Amino acid sequence: MSRYLVTGAAGFIASRVSQFLMDAGHTVVGVDNLNDAYDPRMKDYRLQQLLKQELFHFEKMDISDKNTALALVDKGPYDAVFNLAARAGVRQSVQNPWVYVDTNITGTLNMLEVTARTGTRKFILASTSSIYGANPPIPTPETASSDLPLQPYSATKKGAEALCHSYHYLNNLDVTVFRYFTVYGPAARPDMVMFRLTQWIAEGREVRVNGDGEQSRGFTYLDDIARGTILGLKPVGYEIINLGGHQVITINDLIHRVESLLGKKANIVYQDRHPADVLENSANVDKARQMLGWQPQVSLEEGIPNLVNWYLAERSWVSQILTS
Repeated sequence: MSRYLVTGAAGFIASRVSQFLMDAGHTVVGVDNLNDAYDPRMKDYRLQQLLKQELFHFEKMDISDKNTALALVDKGPYDAVFNLAARAGVRQSVQNPWVYVDTNITGTLNMLEVTARTGTRKFILASTSSIYGANPPIPTPETASSDLPLQPYSATKKGAEALCHSYHYLNNLDVTVFRYFTVYGPAARPDMVMFRLTQWIAEGREVRVNGDGEQSRGFTYLDDIARGTILGLKPVGYEIINLGGHQVITINDLIHRVESLLGKKANIVYQDRHPADVLENSANVDKARQMLGWQPQVSLEEGIPNLVNWYLAERSWVSQILTS
C-alpha cells in the first residue's frame, strides 16, 4: 500500500480525503497547524476522528515556516503529496491578506520543495473557483480567464498554481490542480453557507443574507469532492481541473429547504451584497468526467438532509460553534 502526505489534514476536505485513503489501506501523514482561522473546535472534531486510525500519523506544523516544513523531507518517502492546506475565505482575505500569502503561496512553495527533495512524483493542489473573477461564462470551463482575481484569496491561489507549473517544468513533477467550487456536508467549515444557515435556523438566530438571496452557487457534496481529489492521483502531466459546482441552487431556495427539514421558519435579514462576492458560480466539469472518470453520486436531495441530521446529532456542541 501507499504512503501519502496530506496537508491541512484537520480541514474539511483534507480530513475526508485522509479517511478515504485509509479506508483503502493506505498510510496518511497528516499535517496541520490547527490555527484559529475559524472555530478550532471543528478542526479538533475532525482530527479526533482521524487519530483513532492506526494508519494516520499526525504532525502539527505550519507549512508556511520553511525550516519546519522542510523537516518533512526526513519523514519521507511519500507516494504523493496532497497540498490541501489553505487559508480559505473570500471576505476574510480582504481583512488580512498577509496570512493568505504565507499559507497559500509560501506554504505551497515549501511543499513543492518537500515533494522535489523526496523524489515524490505526484503533487495535488487545492485551488478555487474564485480564481475566475467577475462574470465568467456559466457554467465555467477551465479555459475561462483567471488573470483578474477579485480578492487576495483567489490571487494567492493563482500564485500557487503558477508555482506548481514551474516545478512541473523544472522537475518533471506530475501535478493535478483542482479548482474547487462550493463544497458542503457534515462538519463543514462554519463560515460556509450551509452550516451557517442550518445553525441559524435551528437555533432561531438571525439569518443574514448578503444581497437579495437570488445569487446562486453550484454545490457538491464532500464525499464526491474527496473521491474526485483521490482520482487526481492519475498521471496527467500538469492539468487544472474543475471539481464540484455541478448542482446549482439560489440562497433563498437553500433557506427554504433547510427550513423544511428543521420544521422552523428562518428569521431573514437582508443586507448589502459584499463586493468580494460573485452573483453566480457553477462549474463545467466535463474535464473531470472525461479525464478522471469522476461522477458525483450525492444529490442535494440527499446531501442537505445528511448535513442537517449530522448537525442535530451533534447539536450539543455545534450549536455553539462561531460562524463569523
